[in-house]
Amino acid sequence: MKYFPIFLTADRINALIIGGGDVAARKIELLLKANCKITVMSEDCNMAVERLINTASLTYLAHQYQADTLEQYNLVIAATDNETVNQQVAERAHQLDILVNVVDQPALCSWITPSIIDRDPMLIALSSSGSAPILLRMLREQIEKTLPDGYGKLAEFSYKFRDHVKARIKGVRNRRAFWEDILRGRIGQRVLDGDIEQAEKQLIQQLKREISLPEGEIIFIHTLLGNPDNLTLAAHREMQFADAVFYDEQVNPAFIEYIRRDADKYPQQINADVLINAQHALELAEEGQKIIYLLAGHQTIPHNSALSLSQVTVKELVCGT
Repeated sequence: MKYFPIFLTADRINALIIGGGDVAARKIELLLKANCKITVMSEDCNMAVERLINTASLTYLAHQYQADTLEQYNLVIAATDNETVNQQVAERAHQLDILVNVVDQPALCSWITPSIIDRDPMLIALSSSGSAPILLRMLREQIEKTLPDGYGKLAEFSYKFRDHVKARIKGVRNRRAFWEDILRGRIGQRVLDGDIEQAEKQLIQQLKREISLPEGEIIFIHTLLGNPDNLTLAAHREMQFADAVFYDEQVNPAFIEYIRRDADKYPQQINADVLINAQHALELAEEGQKIIYLLAGHQTIPHNSALSLSQVTVKELVCGT
């Protein structure tokens, strides 16, 4: 990755915007959404920036860029039309290890602003690392179409009951399945419709029901030609709920990106067409874990007595061609 994706705690950002034009105004508006502390430095401001300064009671330094003022800030945006000033800001910020963004000059930046889809408190940040802005816009349009405005309500609803669900339902996989059923079902729809009180009552009733302990299983996924784009919906869903994944060097490592981020990874030294590490996989499955075993191509799984005699559920899925 050329850029490391990260979300910063907004109320700890002390930002300096250098510039007083339209570009500065757009950056100020974005930072105001996050309730950051904002200072504007510019000898002159247009009407848009002046309005933002007055409306939001921002600190305004009515002078040209001065290098000795950067030390007190932890994030700087250079939004001037003077390349020399922008260069000076970037150099000084790098010297002080301050996060700096120079508008439309990524080579001078230590961070860039992603394309943002805002369903507060749900945020989606997208970036093509500056390589394909049109493709990025197309992707954003696709995502926007699938996200109702009420998704923020779903996030707030989930947060309110997160600790209750964690205390009542044991096992990460069980909780993930529970929340998926809730958010995709009638309760989630009630939240989207604004009927929060009824949604809360139904969720509490769900939590009062008997919750079974997680049952372990092993899912072998044949990756055929090794193209992640050919993953079936069934395979993708299983991978998103995985507690652990086994794979050898013949498997395209791109598939690992589709596994749940905090799942345990077990790369194998011996290829699966020679030996399946069934014992370790079985031990984890018997503890209630969902195990994904990725296989290159479409191979016959070598016979394993322990696997055959086990009561653990074993499934095989094949990626699309």
